[in-house]
Amino acid sequence: MKVKYFYQLLISHVSILILAFLLLSLLFSQFVESYIFENKVEELDSYGEQILTDLTVRIEGDEQFLTEYSQLLDARNIKYILFDHKGRVLYPELKSDPMIQLTKSEWAEISKGNKVTVKHDIERFGQEVTLVAMPYMQGGNMVGGVLLLSPITGAMEIISQLNRFLLYTIFISLSATILLSLVLSKNLIKRITDLRNAASMISSGNYDVNVPYTYMDEIGELAKDFNDMAARLKESNEEIKRLENRRRKFIADVSHELRTPLTTISGLAEGIKGGLIPEAEKEKGMILIDREAKRLIRLVNENLDYEKIRSNQLQLNKMDIDLLEAFEIVKEQLEFQAGEKGNRIYLEAEEGVSVHADYDRLIQILVNIVKNSIQFTDQGSIFLRGHEGPDQTMIEIEDTGIGIDPQEIESIWLRFYKADLSRTNHSFGEFGIGLSIVKQLVQLHSGEIAVSSEKEKGTKFTIRFPRKTASSQ
Repeated sequence: MKVKYFYQLLISHVSILILAFLLLSLLFSQFVESYIFENKVEELDSYGEQILTDLTVRIEGDEQFLTEYSQLLDARNIKYILFDHKGRVLYPELKSDPMIQLTKSEWAEISKGNKVTVKHDIERFGQEVTLVAMPYMQGGNMVGGVLLLSPITGAMEIISQLNRFLLYTIFISLSATILLSLVLSKNLIKRITDLRNAASMISSGNYDVNVPYTYMDEIGELAKDFNDMAARLKESNEEIKRLENRRRKFIADVSHELRTPLTTISGLAEGIKGGLIPEAEKEKGMILIDREAKRLIRLVNENLDYEKIRSNQLQLNKMDIDLLEAFEIVKEQLEFQAGEKGNRIYLEAEEGVSVHADYDRLIQILVNIVKNSIQFTDQGSIFLRGHEGPDQTMIEIEDTGIGIDPQEIESIWLRFYKADLSRTNHSFGEFGIGLSIVKQLVQLHSGEIAVSSEKEKGTKFTIRFPRKTASSQ
């Protein structure tokens, strides 16, 4: 059975309040009653002691002081009785009942010389009284005693009135508790409902939630944490969507990139096998098959390198490399490709300039960037420059090609990004995976890479490698 939070809160508050007031009322009543009776007993004790003291010093037969005590005690609503060793009343004279009304156990205590105290008695005297009986001893024997009685009706009325006040207090407190619980629970229920509605929105896929929190308590902190969680879920969901879109595009691009050389290789192989290609053209076909196969190998190797870098499986063997020698190796590898498009490669670096990097990966970085420059430059120039500073080595690769649109500069680092669909008819570098690997490799060297470009004027890549330090490998 479901019980609303308001009723749970109300029941708990009321139960605690009732229990607390019941305990308080009981303890307080007992305390007041005990206090009143103790005071009354002490008062009767003092008068009893005084009467017994006076009996020992007064002249026998002189009852004037007894009358004086009667007048004094009557003013305080106290009665006293003198009795002998047999329990017969000596003063004042009682016609109806000449024997004092003590029980056997009380009389036994009196006979032993002990004082008897009854705080509250209602049966023997027809009204509620407190009584004190004190023995009068001579030579170790009881020869009589004094009995003092005091009605306690007024005290009981005070206690009853006190109990009524406590009952009124309980009623008022319960009313205030119910009202306060109603106000507090409505506030808490609203805040919990806001969290519940927000959770429902998230479960339905809507992450644009913001639970208001203005209270610095546990629920307020929960609302703040909930908002943070929703924001992170939204970011994660958006990232998942971006990754899914990139995955689909990646699969489509890779499929297209693989299909083109495979179609070429398959077509040429079928033509050669079926005798459809003349003998004079077969050598040219074999060269094309070899080129397309190498293109496939390059694509697969680049993807493997990319995944190794992303999974931190690539190990670097850093050393000081002569930068001019590295430039010359890159120029030697790509000079033929550059010449096919009428481009020339120029090297600008002073002798002795070095870079602290992994040799194979440095060559891979430079080759990929220079290939990109060759791809988008016709009848132009490509410059490789190197400068050495106190804490870094800077490499610049600049071309005079068609440049990159400013809106596309940051996107060239994305895997398989196609800056311009018209560029896909080239035999290498169509999808930009090389530049994605370049950025990963530079970051793996703790370096930085930047690109600046202007349409129809050219593009410049700037790479900064940190110099060797004590912790460098």
